[in-house]
Amino acid sequence: MLIIHAKDKEIYIKNGLISEPFLPDSDTREIDARGLLALPGLCDVHVHFRDPGFTHKEDILSGARAAASGGVTTCLCMPNTSPATDSPETVRYCLDKAKDAPIRVYPYGAATVGQKGEQLTDFTALKNAGAAAISDDGNPIQSAQVLLAALIASKNAGLVLAVHCEDANLVQNYAVNEGAVSRKLGLPGRPAVAEELQVDMSVRLAKHAGARVHICHVSTRGSVEIIRRAKAEGVAVTAETCPHYFTLTENAVLEKGSLARVNPPLRTQDDVEAIAEALRDGTIDCIATDHAPHNTEEKERPLPDAPSGMVGLETLLSLAYSELCQKRGFSVTQLQELLCYSPARIFGLPEPSLEPGSPADLCLFDTEKHWTLTEKDLYGKSKNTPFLGRKMTGRVEMTVCRGAVVFERQK
Repeated sequence: MLIIHAKDKEIYIKNGLISEPFLPDSDTREIDARGLLALPGLCDVHVHFRDPGFTHKEDILSGARAAASGGVTTCLCMPNTSPATDSPETVRYCLDKAKDAPIRVYPYGAATVGQKGEQLTDFTALKNAGAAAISDDGNPIQSAQVLLAALIASKNAGLVLAVHCEDANLVQNYAVNEGAVSRKLGLPGRPAVAEELQVDMSVRLAKHAGARVHICHVSTRGSVEIIRRAKAEGVAVTAETCPHYFTLTENAVLEKGSLARVNPPLRTQDDVEAIAEALRDGTIDCIATDHAPHNTEEKERPLPDAPSGMVGLETLLSLAYSELCQKRGFSVTQLQELLCYSPARIFGLPEPSLEPGSPADLCLFDTEKHWTLTEKDLYGKSKNTPFLGRKMTGRVEMTVCRGAVVFERQK
C-alpha cells in the first residue's frame, strides 16, 4: 500500500488501484512528494521496441524501463520487427515478454504480411491474440487499393488503423526535408507534399469507407490543414505528432547531423508553429514519441547512410512541458489531455485517472526542476537523440504502475 502526499492532492493506493483514504499501517509506504505534481501515467501510442529481431538496439524490457523513467505507463509497439508482428504467434510473443515489463506494453498488429503492402493480414486473428491496433508504420502502405481494404478490414475488426503518410517514390531514402538545408548540404530532400498527398489519400479513403483512421507523426502545415478540413467534414480521423516536430526545425540537422535524421523529417519554423497551434485547437489529438532506438555505430554513419529515428520516451513530458506550457502558455490540463487521456481514448485503452477505483498508474513531476539532458538520463539501450545537452524545465521524479513504484530518480 502507498500513500503519496503530492503538491495538489493526497493519493491512496491499495491492491494496484487508487483507493479511498485509509489509515496507514506497518505495510504502508508514505511518500513525501509535496513539491511534486501528480499526473496520470502517460500513454505513448507510437514506440519501436525492436523486439523481436533487433534487440541489440532495444527490447521490450529495456524500452519499458526507458518509458517508466519518463512517466509513461502504457506503450503501443509498432510492428516493424523481425519477424513483423503479422501473425498471432508474434503478437503473443510480445505480450508474453511484456508480462515482465514494469509498465503496460501492447503490440500493434501489422496491416500487411511482412509489411510489404500487398496482402492484408487477418486483423481479427491479430486482435484475438491481443493486438491493440493495426499499422504498417515503418513501411507505409503505398497502394490506395490496399489501404482502402485495410480501412474496411480494421472497421470490421473494431481496431484503429494507424498510418505513416509518405509517398515512397517522392522520399526515396532521403535524409532531410526538401528546402534550405537540403540545398545547403547538396542532398535530395523529402518534400512536404510527399506527406500531404498520403494524408489526403488516407482521410479521403476513410471517408469513403466510413472507417476510422489515425495519422501518425504529423509534421507539416499542409497536413494539419487537410486533417482540420476532414474533421470539419465529419471524417473519423485522429492524429498525433511528436515533440521533435514542435521543438526542432530542419536546421537541427546542421548541428546534430544524423541524430536529427527522422522520418518524416524535421521541417521549417512555419511548420513548427502550425503543429503547435494544431495541438492547441485539437486538430492534432495527441503527442507520441516515435521512440526509435539505433546503436551508436549506425548513427555515426554519414547522414545519407544513417538510419532514421531518435529515442524520446525519457524526454517526452519534459519537452512537452518546456515547449508547450512554459513557452506557449498551454495549461497542465491541456497537456494531460494530449499525453494521457486522448491517446488512451483513441485506441480504446483504459483511460488514466487519479480517481478511486482506477488503476494506480501515475507519475510525480517536478515542474520547477531545471536540468540538462545527458546520456545517464537515458535508460534504454540506445542514446540516439539530438536533445543531448538541451536544457529543460520539469522532470519526472517517480513513476507508479499497477500500484508499484517502477521508477524512482536517485538523488
